[in-house]
Amino acid sequence: MVLQVTRKILIGMVFGNGYGAQAGAWRMPGVDPEGFTSFDNLVRYAQLAERGKFQFLFMPDFPALKADIATEAQRLNLEPMMTLAAVARGTERIGMVATGSTTFNEPYNLARQFKTLDIMSHGRAGWNAVPTSDPAVAANYGRELPPRMEKYERLHEFVQIVQALWGSWGRDAWLHDQASGRFADPTKIRPVNLHGRHVGSKGPLPLPPSGQGQPVVFQAGGGDHGLEVAGRYASGVMGAVYTIEDARSQRAELRAAAARAGRDPDEIKFFAGIMTTIAADRRQALDRRIAMAGHTFAERVGYLGQMLGLSLHPDQLHQPLSPEQLAAARPSPMDPRSDHALKIAREGWTLCEVLAHGVVDYHPSVVGPAIEVADHMQEWFEAEAADGFWFCPDVYEDGLPPLVDDVVPILQARGLFHDDYEGSTLREHLGVPAQYGLDQRLLRAAQS
Repeated sequence: MVLQVTRKILIGMVFGNGYGAQAGAWRMPGVDPEGFTSFDNLVRYAQLAERGKFQFLFMPDFPALKADIATEAQRLNLEPMMTLAAVARGTERIGMVATGSTTFNEPYNLARQFKTLDIMSHGRAGWNAVPTSDPAVAANYGRELPPRMEKYERLHEFVQIVQALWGSWGRDAWLHDQASGRFADPTKIRPVNLHGRHVGSKGPLPLPPSGQGQPVVFQAGGGDHGLEVAGRYASGVMGAVYTIEDARSQRAELRAAAARAGRDPDEIKFFAGIMTTIAADRRQALDRRIAMAGHTFAERVGYLGQMLGLSLHPDQLHQPLSPEQLAAARPSPMDPRSDHALKIAREGWTLCEVLAHGVVDYHPSVVGPAIEVADHMQEWFEAEAADGFWFCPDVYEDGLPPLVDDVVPILQARGLFHDDYEGSTLREHLGVPAQYGLDQRLLRAAQS
């Protein structure tokens, strides 16, 4: 008899600054203006996400100044590993995924940092392995960005060396036997001696296994190179997709890439982003968005016009498109958000309200009641467009509680989300297999 395993939605949450994902979040009522550097607040938000049984927190990184700092908070400001170390001590079950660049780090340092976080959290750490693509970041390291092909060559070498270092201390090498005086078995602690064209390490890493053996590898995907990296190494992929069709296509491509690498496609989980502004109804949610980010809309009108093939001016911000403009509008074939933007505009909203719907956001936005968030997730999940989602709440302080207290119970009542953690490690939360050291299947494929 074959047991049928029912798929459940997996949930992560972006964990950036102490305010939220939307511009102007730092000025909203009830928000601590000093939350930019408040670890106490961040731990509190992590605990709230854990109460909602989220599988993990996702902390991107951008080690350069990127904001109009005179009036707006940097979205990503605190160092991820230090931040998640604080979170690890204040939580018990939720996973923690951090971005670590393979371009401006060395394998040994990064392997040591993430393995330490994994041990500290008893097996709840994940590494989002990505190359750096922004010249401003490269300049902060006194370097220039290498060519794209070279970045990905280095990434492949980097991931393999990190995983080898993670497995360099045998699973049962740590004896800590006080009676016999034997602390470790040196025959089970081996150097890796791996050197590629770009990076290398002698090893071993002086750390025993964590509660899950070693951290889980994530990837941001994107392009043929990212697809190959994800197919070979990743157990989770943080997607940036706007339409259900694009999401379904990317998920299918990732699963095919995993199969080509000799892996079970179910081992790789695709997460779609979703930006949320939750209120009792759409009107209240739009007003909330306008109060929060309306000061940015005038500069976005021109961009909205490009999406619709129209010449729009900020003077039109509080007017709907005219019948003549609607007749002339043509969604840009280069921007997957354009069709949705035109659909919203045709409903008669002003340009300000169209923008408040999040039509130029970099993920789909749900601006309305909690049930619309749950409906969006269910539709994408059942269409096999995503295995899970990573929430981008507009404001942590009062935008996260509705996700935990309203959206999650709806999903649970529909049988789409788990009622409680069944394990204690990130691997268990995601349902991905155990791994220690390099994936032996990849080694065998390389040798054949």
